[in-house]
Amino acid sequence: MPRPPRWAARLLPLVLLVLWLAVGGGLGPYAGKLGEVATNDQAAFLPRSAESTRVIEAQRAFRQDGTLPALVVWTSPGGGPVGPETRSAATRALATLTGRPGVVGTPTPALPSEDGEALRGVVQLRPDLGEELTPTLGAIDRAASTVPGTTVWLAGPAATQADLSDAFAGIDGLLLAVALVTVLLILLLVYRSVLLPLIIIVGAVLALALACAVVYVLADHDVVRVDGQVQGILSILVIGAATDYALLLAARYREELARRDGERVPAMRAALRRSAGPVTASAATVALGLLALLFSDLTNNRALGPVGAIGIVCAVLSTLTFLPAVLVLLGRAAYWPARPRPSESGSGGHGIWRRVAALVDRAPRKVWAVTLAGLLACAAFAPVLESKGVPLDEIFVNDAPSVAAQETLGRHFPGGAGNPAVVIADAAAAARVTSVAERVEGVDSAVAVTASGRPGAGAPLVVDGRVRIDVTLTDAADSDAAEAAVVRLRASVHAVPGADAVVGGYTAQRYDTRRTAERDRRLIVPVVLAVILAILVGLLRSVLMPLLLVATVALNFLATLGVSALVFRHVFGFSGADSSVPLYGFVFLVALGVDYNIFLMSRVREESLTHGVREGVLRGLTATGGVITSAGVVLAATFAALGVIPLAFLVQIAFIVAFGVLLDTLVVRSLLVPALVRDLGPVAWWPGALSRGTTGPVGVASPERGASPKNASAP
Repeated sequence: MPRPPRWAARLLPLVLLVLWLAVGGGLGPYAGKLGEVATNDQAAFLPRSAESTRVIEAQRAFRQDGTLPALVVWTSPGGGPVGPETRSAATRALATLTGRPGVVGTPTPALPSEDGEALRGVVQLRPDLGEELTPTLGAIDRAASTVPGTTVWLAGPAATQADLSDAFAGIDGLLLAVALVTVLLILLLVYRSVLLPLIIIVGAVLALALACAVVYVLADHDVVRVDGQVQGILSILVIGAATDYALLLAARYREELARRDGERVPAMRAALRRSAGPVTASAATVALGLLALLFSDLTNNRALGPVGAIGIVCAVLSTLTFLPAVLVLLGRAAYWPARPRPSESGSGGHGIWRRVAALVDRAPRKVWAVTLAGLLACAAFAPVLESKGVPLDEIFVNDAPSVAAQETLGRHFPGGAGNPAVVIADAAAAARVTSVAERVEGVDSAVAVTASGRPGAGAPLVVDGRVRIDVTLTDAADSDAAEAAVVRLRASVHAVPGADAVVGGYTAQRYDTRRTAERDRRLIVPVVLAVILAILVGLLRSVLMPLLLVATVALNFLATLGVSALVFRHVFGFSGADSSVPLYGFVFLVALGVDYNIFLMSRVREESLTHGVREGVLRGLTATGGVITSAGVVLAATFAALGVIPLAFLVQIAFIVAFGVLLDTLVVRSLLVPALVRDLGPVAWWPGALSRGTTGPVGVASPERGASPKNASAP
């Protein structure tokens, strides 16, 4: 078949390049606009079927769902008592806020604490203020500051949400800049090439631009939900994945370019033929693993699933179209000042990986036994990690104003003040429910909400035969003791005949979220493992090998959790982890960990079909060692960039994924898996052709286990 003319072979890369540059120019601004369709309203990310969520639905009849409470606290600078004159001045200051844009109804009077050293008032705000929330809180602060001789603190859900918005402010620019600079520096240091790192970075940015545009359109039409956390993870995921896939393809193209004496188009065809399968299989494990989050009952988990999968698809699309186009157009110049040589396998650092391969070949059983023992020792600490949720004073890793205000509030008022448990019950049973609630251990008071919207100020407000009762807990709303009190409260009010009572509020939401997260893990973890196993079976034409790989990455996840439990408590000072952290960590680590094993074992299988199983392991490890290790370092550094956002949840995710990827890259993929496969021999590929001692269609017998590999570093 005649070869196409040179101009035709170059036309397709030029067309692809122009198309991607148009994507970057036209869709790039959407990366900065994604925040316009994002919401940080935590009430929107609750379990769909939980009792606390049903309470929110019931509250709509009382017009109570449309408020976001801001708690104003006054204290004396010297810590002394607050007199009646100060209390009157504080009440007048709150009254001036009535009718102000963003304020709902009339603020409560200023009420004194039992110790007489503080005052507290509540201002209800609209929850849809968005960017106007911070200015509205500023107006409240200015009004409250007119009370002479006091220090003003703003606490409650409104203040917390404002601090969350501040934490995510500038996320587009800062996070992206940190991630891209980190990746660029690593690539420059590892590959010592000027153009290749820039090409890879541009490809990742183009993939992110496309992903953000698609997500923006879908979020704008309420097809998907986006919050600050999902937005940040999307950026990191796309940059990390696109870089990983690009490194694999670029390394393979470098090999083929050296083999074919600079023939660009044939080299790229061969590189794509040998790399497209592992890249798409790797992407499928991550994308389908993320889509498994759709089985979650937590809305924020379900939001991440499709958004993350869209990002992965865009990363693969960029890797398999934009990158080949640029590499074909540039040829060897893409690797300047380095020059592909026939002896190279494209990864660099062959001396190191030859020594690693020799160690695995010389003592495989000792290698896998030592590494397995180390991983099991780390995994033994995994049960120590408590994922009950992060208390309010640990949500932010810096000194957030709302945290200090909440601590001040807790010193002078009942721990649950300003964040009551909410009971919705039949009006006919209101008195009995209130009486029962007041007797529950851990409850400070229980008062029905009146027509004025405030507890205890007149007759209870009855809507559709139902009443709302606010129950103030004695312990802080984010404490284990408060959750235990809510469990007791639910049991007590559920037992009131004819009350049909349900219990919600912040503490109940926290408890329901934790229980739902536990349920999600039990459901989603097996689904993700099954999906990954099916992909590996199809790619590797084996059953035992996929089981082995899934088991090793699962062990890597448990070992990472064990180390994280120690680091979170003794280094970062966290009392526990967010309830969603284990599931997020599992999906990212297992899916991404399998990526590197796919890259390795697909190459091992390719080499084994020609050179035999034993030498195939050594050749595959040597050929892919450098590129996979650099890819792992890049991905770990990229996820570590999430730590620039001062939120405990993202700091925890950043550490788990970064540490876990490095552990998987440097230990599991480099030592444990090759040593196990080397020790098992052909049986590791059961029931495929390799397990029967043949190397595929050429029919060359595999070397005996005691044979010495020749030229194990050859490509």
